[in-house]
Amino acid sequence: MNNNFEETDFLDKIEADTVIVEVIDNKTGKAFRRNLPIKYVETDNGIQLFGETIDGNPSQIAFYSDTAMTKISELLGNGPDAPRCNHKE
Repeated sequence: MNNNFEETDFLDKIEADTVIVEVIDNKTGKAFRRNLPIKYVETDNGIQLFGETIDGNPSQIAFYSDTAMTKISELLGNGPDAPRCNHKE
């Protein structure tokens, strides 16, 4: 399998079984980096993170893109009151 991607290659989905979190401590200003067992899925709709609660129960959080939020808003009836395209009969 060739894992060498060029800038012109388009990825429509990015997936990983672990994530690396890097933080800078407010008090000391020192940077800390951690590998976490969190499943990561990214598409043009946003980012989803899958893990477990402290009790070991499955947990998920989603960060939606602006495009996805617009689609959700329209599906809920909050979109414009005009058709997207002009249909001529």
